[in-house]
Amino acid sequence: MQPSFDPSAAHFASRYVSAFAALPFAMQYGFAVVFGLVIGSFLTVVVHRLPVLLERAWRAEVEAAMPDAADLPKPAADPYPERFNLAVPRSACPHCKHVLRAWENIPVISYLALRGRCSTCGARVSPRYPLIELATGALAALSLYAFGPSWPAVAAFGLCATLLAAGLIDYDTRYLPDVLTLPLLWAGLIVNFGEGGFATLHDAVTGAIAGYLFLWCVYWLFKLVRGVEGMGYGDFKLLAAIGAWLGWASLAQVLLIAAVAGAAFGIVATWKKRMRFEEPLPFGPFLAAGGAITLFVGTPLYALFG
Repeated sequence: MQPSFDPSAAHFASRYVSAFAALPFAMQYGFAVVFGLVIGSFLTVVVHRLPVLLERAWRAEVEAAMPDAADLPKPAADPYPERFNLAVPRSACPHCKHVLRAWENIPVISYLALRGRCSTCGARVSPRYPLIELATGALAALSLYAFGPSWPAVAAFGLCATLLAAGLIDYDTRYLPDVLTLPLLWAGLIVNFGEGGFATLHDAVTGAIAGYLFLWCVYWLFKLVRGVEGMGYGDFKLLAAIGAWLGWASLAQVLLIAAVAGAAFGIVATWKKRMRFEEPLPFGPFLAAGGAITLFVGTPLYALFG
């Protein structure tokens, strides 16, 4: 006798979505915000620790490949323990090394309860941590609002969370890690492989190719004219990933938003003497912002400019 249920993954996935959609709107958005806050707390760890892990891996590769690596300039002392990854050690105060207890690690609430200070030494805690958590919670709620209780909403939130982490890492280090940009590119192609994606598979593949090649051409043109590198290869890969998610037609608007926002930020930062005029400005955060904005609002600039 045939079973009375469909054991396929798609069937179970649709059941979970249907069950979530049956909840009251307040519960849906409450769950989305809490989920976003938790993911945001994890993103603060990723933004802080991933560059350290990548630098350690790079130095290990250099030392293994170069017998005379001992003659290279020594890096600054690594203040982190030998066993250091995204899971261990537990988060601690950078000043007194106090290991945070569970109640001190609740997104946003712990920061407010402790008034932005370490419970042991009283040192100030950067407001960046709760801001990242709040931003991620807002992105989760916005994904639910834009796409409803559906798997595209989950995918959209995943895209936004990755863009947020990549943009912050680029802002801090001037480096866009391949471990974020390349999986993001492939994820975009997979999401758009079937029906219900953000673009057709043809547009997604074309967007990935066009995104990479356009900035690659800009990079070499700038280098030929000015003799210096105007951007990094990570920017090519990030725009390719955005093209893979949103399709080739989105790229012009993404680039326009990124260019205008980057120029405005650079002008204000230079005016306030927070950076020099000739100092390079990371482009990744503005590409990430352009991608997220286009994800949610579409391409209204095309209609605006005819």
